[in-house]
Amino acid sequence: MNVITESCSIGEVEISIETGKLAKQANSVVIRCSETAILVTSVSSREPKDLPFLPLTVEYREYNAAAGKIPGGYFKREGRLTDQETLTCRFIDRPIRPLFPKSYRNDTQVIGTVLSHDKVHEPDVLAITGASAALHISDAPWAGPIAGVRVARVQGKFIAFPSWEQMKIADILLVVAVSRDAIIMVEGGAEQALEADMIDALMFAKEAAAPLIAMQDRLRERAGKPKRAYVEPAVDTAFRDSVMTAAEADLNQAFAIVAKAERRTAIDTVNKRIAERFLAEQPTRGAEVGAALSKLEKKIVRGRVIREGKRIDGRGTRDIRPIYIEAHPLPRPHGSALFQRGETQAIVTTTLGTEHDAQRLDTIRGDITRTFLLHYNFPPFCTGEAKPLRGQSRREVGHGALAERALRYVLPTHDKFPYTLRIVSETLESNGSSSMAAVCGGCLSLMDAGVPIKAPVAGIAMGLMQEGKEIAILSDILGDEDHLGDMDFKVTGTKTGITALQMDIKVEGLTREILVAALDQAREGRLHILDKMLEVLPEPRADLSKYAPRIVTVQVKVDKIRDIIGPGGKTIRAIIEQTGCMINVDDSGRVSIASDDPARIAKAKAIIEGLTAEAEVGAVYHGVVKRIVDFGAFVEILPGTDGLIHISELDDRRVERVTDVIQEGDEVVVKVLNVDQTGKIRLSRRAAFGVDPSEVQNLRG
Repeated sequence: MNVITESCSIGEVEISIETGKLAKQANSVVIRCSETAILVTSVSSREPKDLPFLPLTVEYREYNAAAGKIPGGYFKREGRLTDQETLTCRFIDRPIRPLFPKSYRNDTQVIGTVLSHDKVHEPDVLAITGASAALHISDAPWAGPIAGVRVARVQGKFIAFPSWEQMKIADILLVVAVSRDAIIMVEGGAEQALEADMIDALMFAKEAAAPLIAMQDRLRERAGKPKRAYVEPAVDTAFRDSVMTAAEADLNQAFAIVAKAERRTAIDTVNKRIAERFLAEQPTRGAEVGAALSKLEKKIVRGRVIREGKRIDGRGTRDIRPIYIEAHPLPRPHGSALFQRGETQAIVTTTLGTEHDAQRLDTIRGDITRTFLLHYNFPPFCTGEAKPLRGQSRREVGHGALAERALRYVLPTHDKFPYTLRIVSETLESNGSSSMAAVCGGCLSLMDAGVPIKAPVAGIAMGLMQEGKEIAILSDILGDEDHLGDMDFKVTGTKTGITALQMDIKVEGLTREILVAALDQAREGRLHILDKMLEVLPEPRADLSKYAPRIVTVQVKVDKIRDIIGPGGKTIRAIIEQTGCMINVDDSGRVSIASDDPARIAKAKAIIEGLTAEAEVGAVYHGVVKRIVDFGAFVEILPGTDGLIHISELDDRRVERVTDVIQEGDEVVVKVLNVDQTGKIRLSRRAAFGVDPSEVQNLRG
C-alpha cells in the first residue's frame, strides 16, 4: 500500500492530506485537522453525455458515528441531508464548478464523508480543500487547485480555521474559497462590520490559503494521474459570425425592452426565427446556432454596460429599481410585510412562538436548539413557469441561510426577548435577487411584529462585468445581468455596517481596489433601500400583535427548580392545568410563562413565586395558622414554609393563652423578625399592626 501524505501549518493549526489508503478505486484523499478527518472522492466518467450543461453532482455527509454518536429517532440511521450538509455541498460546488472546461459533459461526482469529528475543528471548510485535492490528483480536466479557509475575527484578531468556541464569539466569520491568484467564493456574516474590515478579512483568507495550494501541488507531484487529453470543440467562426450578424439588429431591439417577460418573449422570437433560417439549410448544426446566439446575447448586454454604462432595463450602473413596501398587509400573522423592488416581489411573515416551538436538531455535534428560523420559498409561478412543487432545493436552502444570517446579528438576546422566531419569505415575482427581498421583507416583518431588533437591515445584490481593464460595477442586478456577469455578490447590513456577505467570482485579478469600490457602491445602494424601508416603518412597533403569545420570565434559584417541577413533574403539570399557560424551566433557573391571556400569566407567576420564594427579614406576609403550642403558633407564610410567632409577639398587650388571640386556620398578617442559620423563621403579629395592605405579600398560591 503506497500511502502518500503531505501537510502544512497555518497559524496554530496543522492540516494534512493523505491518498493511497482508502477508496482506491476512486480519486480519493483524507484531509485531517487534529482529530477531524474527511474522506473526499472524485469520479468522472470516460464518455460525455448529450447534455447542454456540466453534469456535476456534489454530496457531503456527516455521519454520527464520526463523533461517537448514535442517531436519534426510531430508525437510528441518518436520513435526508440536513440544512448544514446541504450548505456544505454548495460551499464545495460553487468554487469547483467554474474550473471545468465550458464544454465538458462527462458525469462527474464529488462526495465528502466525515470519518472523524473532534467537535473542535469544523469539517465543512476542510471538505472544500479535500474536494480540490481529489480533483487535482485525478485525470479529469480541471483547472485547480483551490483551498477553503474559514476566517474569524476574535477580539480584533483574525484567525484561520478557528475552533468551535472561537467561532461562537467571533464578530466576523467567513468561509472563503481561494485559487492560486484570486478569491473565488465568499460566504459569511458579521456584527455590523465596516467594509474595510471585511476586505481585510478576505485578504487574510487569501494569504492563509497559500500553504494549502502548495500542499496540493506537492501531493499531485507525488500521486497525481496524467490529465486526460481534452480539447474544446473547434468553432466554425465563419458560421458563428454569420449567425450573430443575422440576429444582431433584432436582438439589440429585443434587449431594449424594459419588462422582463416581454423582453424574454422578444428574444426567444428572434432566436427561434434565426435558428429556423439556418437549420433549414444545415439541420445538424442546432448546437452551434444556439452557442452563437448565446454569445451574441452576452456581447450585447456586456457591451452596453461596459462601454455605454447603460443596462438592459435602461438604468445606470448605480440606479436602484423602484421600491414599493407595505407593512402589515396581512391581518392575522404576528408580523408581515410586502416588499417589491422592480420585478422582484416577496411577501414575508414573522411568527412568535414559545420555547416549545424551537427546532431541536440531532446533529453530529449533539442536540442543538434553534430559536430563530428563516425559510425561503421560490415557487415556479414567480418566474412565470409551470413546474412541479417538490421539497426545498439546495438553492432555496442556501438563500434562506443567507437571509437568516443577515438578520441574526440584530436580534435581541434570548434572555431579553424569550421567543422562538420564524420568518417565511414567499417569493411571488423574481427578476434579480429574491434573497435580498427576503432580507428586507424579513426585517420589516420583524419590526411589524414588535421584535426589538438592534437596528434595521437591508440587502442589495451587486454585479461586476470586466473586459480587459474596463470594469463596470452594477447595483441591484437583474437575473440576466447575474447570468452574464463576472461576479455577483450580495451585501446586507445596517447603517453602521455589514451583517452578511456572499460572493461568487468568475474572474481572476480582483484587486483590493476593485473590492473597495464594489463594497462602497453596495453600501450606497443598501442605505438607499434602507431609507425607503424606514419611510414606511421607522422602528419596531411598541406592542406585540394581539394574536402573539405573551411571555414573562421569572428567575429562581437553581435549587428551587425541583419545587416547581415536583415529583415526576406533578407540580408543573398541575400549574399548567390550573392556569392554561405554557411553562418552561431551564437549567439556569429561568422560568418562561407563555399565554395570550395576561391574567393567566399573572396567576401562574404568582404560583411559581410562591413555590420558590424565601422568607425575607422585614417583609410582611399574609399567612395561615397551622399549629398552636403553649409558647406560640406556627404560621405558614409560603408554601411549605412555616415560622413561629412567640406568644410575646402575638399582640401589643400581654397574652395569657395563645388561643385567646388566634385559632388554627386563622389568616394572619405577620412580619419576619429573623431567619437563623438553620432556616428557622421568627415572626411577629404585633410588628405587623398598621402596615399598609399594599406591602403585604400573599405567596401561598
